[in-house]
This record gives sequence, structure tokens and C-alpha cells, in this order.
Amino acid sequence: MDARSLYEAKLTTADKAVQAIDSNSDLAMGMAVAEPPALLAAIARRAEAGTLTDLRVWYLLSQVHAGSTIFRRELLGPIRPQCLFMSGVERALIKADPTAEALIDFVPCAFSGSPRVMRDEVGMDACVLTVSPMDTDGYFSFGVANDYTSIVAHSARTVIVEVNPAMPRVACPAPLHVSQVSAIVENAAPLLCFGEADAAPEDEAIAALIAEMIDDGACLQMGIGNLPGAVCRRIANRQDMGIHTELLTPPLARLAQQGAVTNRLKATETGLSVYSFAMGDDPFYRWMDGNPHVYSLPVDVVNDPAVIARNDKVVSVNATIQVDLQGACNSEFMGGHQHSAAGGQVDFVRGAYASKGGLSVIACRSTAKGGTVSRIVPKLDGPVTTPRNDVHWIVTEHGAANLRGKTLRERAELLIGLADPRFRDELAKGL
Repeated sequence: MDARSLYEAKLTTADKAVQAIDSNSDLAMGMAVAEPPALLAAIARRAEAGTLTDLRVWYLLSQVHAGSTIFRRELLGPIRPQCLFMSGVERALIKADPTAEALIDFVPCAFSGSPRVMRDEVGMDACVLTVSPMDTDGYFSFGVANDYTSIVAHSARTVIVEVNPAMPRVACPAPLHVSQVSAIVENAAPLLCFGEADAAPEDEAIAALIAEMIDDGACLQMGIGNLPGAVCRRIANRQDMGIHTELLTPPLARLAQQGAVTNRLKATETGLSVYSFAMGDDPFYRWMDGNPHVYSLPVDVVNDPAVIARNDKVVSVNATIQVDLQGACNSEFMGGHQHSAAGGQVDFVRGAYASKGGLSVIACRSTAKGGTVSRIVPKLDGPVTTPRNDVHWIVTEHGAANLRGKTLRERAELLIGLADPRFRDELAKGL
């Protein structure tokens, strides 16, 4: 059969497609914007009817489509979330009903390790994801979500795709061919959009400090949130910057549109803005679609410290929740609960520092809870996300400190200087 005939033969409804998913099996779903809403709703209907039980769903960063279907409280049990990165979906479930926490299985794992965990350690029976429309050669693009999704889609026994014309077509090294797909569902639905909130004054102060560290020719990795956008606004006058980032966002895209990003100095994928997954708004997705200067790769490549370090002057900017007086960072645990996950923070901290002329920045506001709690602490309240051995720059609204080459006492003194003045005397008592 030719590609179009294969497509037509595999085209079906969501309810029929998910009949191929077995009880007591492992399913990976597309990440974030690549969640397939029609397929997830059909899976939820099977769970409600009792024809699908003990389904272990593997994923990172769930969004509203999963939260309103398979991850509804009443379906936890027949469906068991195997979560590698918690989002507001899981946090809301636990806040509404603390007993839900026992039904959400958190799996500690660096983002770069997620493809191997799903493919090799567990082995996915099935994968559901949103893809772009098929091209004339029979290939679907992973669009906004290459990450672990492309790896699992090439290895799972059953692969069900939800074709959405809104999904941008982005080049990648191994697109998904129609012959590799078990079933196809069409669903023309708007992609999830994420607005940009105004940065708080503290974030603006932090962004100003970070922007001073970024020179012409820097290769950028920016995390999620208001702070990276504030940084990007301040570096629009730089020249010949590059992008090698796990998350591609509108602020990074604007740097390319403004001419500040050319990618011509990069050693890897020269001339291309490289990412693993993307989140933004409709103009951003349209900018991505068919853009010859944008390229997606699996997260085990993008976040490989050795790959990151091949580019010179890598600047990595990420956020944390707490920093102890030795420099260790807790970026994932808050209020006695898992809040997010390690993500790719350690990968980029190590890769950026190994880059010639590179630096990694971990930033946070100095306080939380309306200024009543210090984020600079004697001892972390949760696990160490980024070890003290790896931390390079720490930045708060009160300043920036390079911890490399500093003794424990020097680190403590520098970090106390980054704390809110109201907490400095108490922190100094431990010296």
C-alpha cells in the first residue's frame, strides 16, 4: 500500500482505537501540548465502564486534557499515574483530596533519562500522542513534543496517533511513519496555549543581573516561568546567539525573530534552534510550523551534558525553591510534598559549566509566602536536586554569587548576602 492508502486503512474513531490498549499494561502519553484529548477521553470512558483496569500511564508535565479525563479523582485506581514530573494537575488533585497522593506514583528521574526508563527499564505496551498531519512521504511530525515521546513511539507495541492540523510540522531526525502506527484518529482542536504573565519586581531584578552575564555569541537554555522571559527581553540587542534548550518558548522565539539569535556559532546543529519540547501560544506555534531554522531532538540528546558542552558559551538559566548554605539546591519539593521534579536542571548545570566559556545560573527570589519564609536556608526541606559540587552561579534579587572554588564558609557568607536582610542575622548564627 502507498502511504495514503495505509492512512485511510488505519483511520478510525477514538473509541475504537483505544480498544487496542490492554488492562494491566503500561501506556505512555504525549507530553504537555502533545496530550491527545480525544484519545484520553476515550480511555477515560473505558475506565468508567470498567473495561480498562490497572493501566499504568507514564508521562511528564500533565496538562488539562489529562486532568479532565484520565486523571480525574474517581478514575485513580483503574488508572495509575506513573509521574516523572508533577504539574498543577497532580498538585490540585492532592490539595482537593490528600488520599489521592497515594494513588499517584512519582518516579524520580532526570528528564534526560526518561526515554531509557520508558523504553528499556519498563517497556511501553502502548503510546498515545498528538502529531501533525502526514506529509506526502507518509511521515508525521512530533511537533511540539519530541522529548521522550518520539523514543517511545518508535518502540511501543501499539502506537495510536491523534492527527491535529494545528500541530506545527517541525523537522527532526526520526519522524514517525504511517507504517509504524497502529491506529489513526483525526481531531481538529486548538492546541493548549500558555500566556506570559508580567514578572514581579523581584524577578525583574534577578533578570537584570542574569542579563549582564550574557554576551554576544551565547548559546541559551532557558527554563519555564516569568523569569526567563524577563531575561530574554533584556538581551535582544545581543548578536549571534544560539538556542539549545529542552524547552522552547515565545521569549526565545522572539530573540530569533529579532535577529539576536542566528545559531551560526553553534558547533551542534549549526544554524538551527534546537529544542526537545515547546509550550507557547498560537503565533508561536505558527512560527514553528515549517520553520527551516527550528529543529527538534529527543531529550536524551538535547539534555546530554556532553552534547550541551560541545557548544561554546552555553548559558543555562533555571529556577529553584531552596538553596542551603553549602550551595545545594532543592528545586522540586515543597511543603512536605513533591512539587515538580528534577527535570533537566542538573543536565544543563553540568553541560553549561563544561562548555568553553559557559556558565549555569540557578535563580530564586530570596523569600516565599509573602516574604515570611527565606529561600536561603541552613538545611533543605526536601531532596537535593542540584548538588553543591555542581552549582555555579546563584542569583536572587539581592545579588549574584559564583560558588565555584569557594570554601564552605565562603559559600555560606556569599549566600547569606543573597538572602533577604530580615533573615541574614539568623542564618549567620550557624557559621
